[in-house]
Amino acid sequence: MAKQSNLTVAVTGPTGTFGFGLLPLLQDEETVSKIVGIARRPFDPLEHGWSKMEYRRGDVRDQDALTEAFAGADVVVHLAFLIVGGAPETTHAINIEGTLNAFRAAAAAGAERFVYASSVAAYGFHADNPVGMTEEWHVRPADRLFYAQQKAELEQLLRDEADKHPETELYLLRPPIVLGPDAAGGKVEVPAPLVPFGRLLRTAVRRLPVPALVPDIELQLIHQDDVGQALLQCVVAAGPPGAYNIAADDVVSVVDVARELGFVPVPVHGGVARASARMISKIPFLPPQLQWIEAASHPAIMDTTRARTELGWKPAYSAIESLRDTLKD
Repeated sequence: MAKQSNLTVAVTGPTGTFGFGLLPLLQDEETVSKIVGIARRPFDPLEHGWSKMEYRRGDVRDQDALTEAFAGADVVVHLAFLIVGGAPETTHAINIEGTLNAFRAAAAAGAERFVYASSVAAYGFHADNPVGMTEEWHVRPADRLFYAQQKAELEQLLRDEADKHPETELYLLRPPIVLGPDAAGGKVEVPAPLVPFGRLLRTAVRRLPVPALVPDIELQLIHQDDVGQALLQCVVAAGPPGAYNIAADDVVSVVDVARELGFVPVPVHGGVARASARMISKIPFLPPQLQWIEAASHPAIMDTTRARTELGWKPAYSAIESLRDTLKD
């Protein structure tokens, strides 16, 4: 498929983890002539060498701001999304309504493609989910986890919108846990007086045999740069529209993660850990942060063949390499 040239690409949420995976690639991509970034916080793209970017402060809840930012865009990449969550009405307004605002503004602007960063969580964590899910497996809301529920709901809502606007092709990417130097939560900032103590603690964990009970549960990971490369493949229409699973080649376990963190893992049988997670996830009025326990109730392992064969994508980092790049000083 021949690449278009002189593309204008609009990106919502370019200052997050996915943005830092994608924007350097857009900057270097010869077919992209202009990037328009829109997010709520102050940001100077030139500090990162992103000279193609015109940055605007705006909110996905403001459709007029999106319409203005997307004017003339050939492709819109939607990355803005609340992960941890806050007040339910705020989360819904940003995640659900904001995403629909973005698609509608993209369609109104005449964008040829809309690329949405979905998640493996869109499949839910259901007991009948196969290990090695392909894109043909149905997307279903999780029982409790709001993030997974909204990802599943949005995929269907976006497909409905795309049916109304067939001139705007819809690309859906489903990554697992995203790691890398800019991963949200990957780096923890601490007050200056505590830095020496933090370094001492980390050194102690690495040098001393610190045991830790760890659930032996399999999971997939992916590096932010590999997410960025998959997004770029969608931007330049390297493959047909639709959904694509993406993940590192290797499947690891929480035991592997604990070992990389410097602990001496004491594995807890996966079946026991999953049953415990399922039971805890059913506790009424569970706070949003604790709802993530549902993700441990059933393996969420995807098959990534379609992204490789149809999108021409291949991860550069293994899961362990992604973790190490997140943890390195």
